[in-house]
Parts: sequence; C-alpha cells; structure tokens
Amino acid sequence: MKNVCLKLAVLSVFGVLSVQANAGEVTVPAAGFGSSAYTPCYNTGRDETPGPAGDGVGGAADDRKGNFGSYPIALANYPTTSTSANSTCYVTKPTSEAILPAGKTGFTALPAVTSPIPTATGAGGNIGTIVDRAWRNATTNTCIIGTRVTMVNADHDSGIAGTQLFEVNDIARGGFSGLGDIKAYYTIFTSPVTVSSPVYRVGRTFTSVQHRSKAFDTLVNKSLNGAGYLDLPTATGFNGPINGEITPITASAIASTTAATQDAVVNDNYVDFTFDAVFTDDDGSTNANSAFIYIEASCTADPTSQANAIRLRQTAQENTTPKEISMSGYAIGTP
Repeated sequence: MKNVCLKLAVLSVFGVLSVQANAGEVTVPAAGFGSSAYTPCYNTGRDETPGPAGDGVGGAADDRKGNFGSYPIALANYPTTSTSANSTCYVTKPTSEAILPAGKTGFTALPAVTSPIPTATGAGGNIGTIVDRAWRNATTNTCIIGTRVTMVNADHDSGIAGTQLFEVNDIARGGFSGLGDIKAYYTIFTSPVTVSSPVYRVGRTFTSVQHRSKAFDTLVNKSLNGAGYLDLPTATGFNGPINGEITPITASAIASTTAATQDAVVNDNYVDFTFDAVFTDDDGSTNANSAFIYIEASCTADPTSQANAIRLRQTAQENTTPKEISMSGYAIGTP
C-alpha cells in the first residue's frame, strides 16, 4: 500500500510539474476571440493611470508592461518561468532553442534553417537573421514551428539618406487553414533578457495592427496609448497585411488614430505575434532580438519550406512607414 501511495504521489508531482511547465501556453481558436482576432500576452493588467510608484512615473509597481515596445521594461518585470509574473503566453525556456519546452515529448526535429533577412527596398546586404525550426510527433500528428528574429545595424531603404533600421513589430506565419485551434507560446533565450522583446499579443489573423504610445518623448507618454489605439483590435472588416496610420510620427507629436485603423479580421490560415525588435529604436527601448515564438498545430506530415510562410511587418510604431518583408519558412499548409 505504501508503494502504491508513493507511486501515486510521484505521478501527481510530475503531473503538476508538467502543467506548470506549460502554463503559459494559450489556445488560439480558429474563430478568434469573439470581438478580436487577438488575445493579450505580455500586456495583461497593464495600468495606464500615472500615479505614485516610487519614481514619479506611476503604474502598479512600476510595471507598465512595455506598452508594445514603447516603454522600457525593467529587468525584474520580465517573465523567467511559466508561472512567474507577466508570464501569459510565456513558457519556461529549455536549455537551448534546439530543444522543446518541458512536456513536449515524442517530437523529431527537422533541420534548423538560419536565413539572412533581405532589405525591404533594395538597399543591398542583409538587415538581420531569422532562425526557423520545426518538430513533428508522428504518433499524435502534432507539429511545432519555432522562430526567432535578430536585427542588426544595417540600412533597409536605399531611397532615403542615412541608415533606415527596419523595426519588426509583428511576425505573421501562414499555413494553418483548416487545422482548427492551435497553441501559441514563447520564451526568451538571450541573456540578459532585456535585449529581447516579449510577445505582447497573439492573434489568428493575417493583419498586423499598428500600436502607438501617446508620444515617445517622456516616460509617462511612452506608457500611455495614443488616442484611439487599442490593445486588442476589433475584428470587423480589415483584411490587409498592415493596418494603421501611414505617416511617420516624431517623438513629441501626440499620436491619434481612428477605429478603422485598429481592426483585423480573423483568418485561420495565419498566426500573428506582436513584439518589437529593432537594433536601435526611436523610442529608446531597444531590443535587437525577438522572443523565440512557438506555434503548435495538428499535422499529417512534416512541415515543408514554403514561400511567404514568414511575413515580417514594420507597422510604423514611431518615425517609420509600414513595410513588409516576406520570406520562406516552415509551414504545415499553404500560406
């Protein structure tokens, strides 16, 4: 009897550990989330009301959630485990990007692909790298696709004088039509974590939606939304690649927009992750790396490399214009 009880206790502990290890996973329904194609990740509980918090900036324990990359995130406010603070969508990192998070067993890795990111408008050279990985469990017919972006100090637009740095605000991945609900999650491998961007939201949509702070000249303005900007866009009609204001904005200009630019219809063929990766950011909160993002979906064969499976979007969060770079990558279905 003691042995039976001990075995049950051990199984119970391992069961709890397994759940905790993947506590950050979120299910992204094929039909979206009701009024929005998106759900929040590193954004839940964000306080937009300035008030005393020890440094004159305000917010709950000075944790302003980064405001989609506009506001600098303190090291203590980055998630470190799947059950730590701010860990929505976050899973505890394994020992390397080549290894899946805890609880993901029975998967076989496909060859990892590291590709240079081409320039957006013919400046020549490369502006960063993207690491693309895929795994498949042939027993459960489940595939996992993982991606990380790293941007470098290189010009992406030869038509403008000086160095124009491409800012990746979103990555949209295609090939999930008809696969039902998927799981999405992320982790951060870089050390310190502050050189990587967390994921602010994830959605079942083709559209990347611009998010601007009130202004990016002061900490308080960086922590507040611009007028009309939504943390979770509506899902009523817009189905293009990027939605938002197309005019660049200076640091002290007060950002504002309309309801039409804060919309992204559901598209079950795509999963969009919103983050903020750029070598040097106009707002000062620079993260050259994205988080390592995962998409888990049903599959009946190994993912294959397909054109336009990866779409890097610059949504013109600050003094830039909307641009897209499409690249080949692993996909289950047709992007």
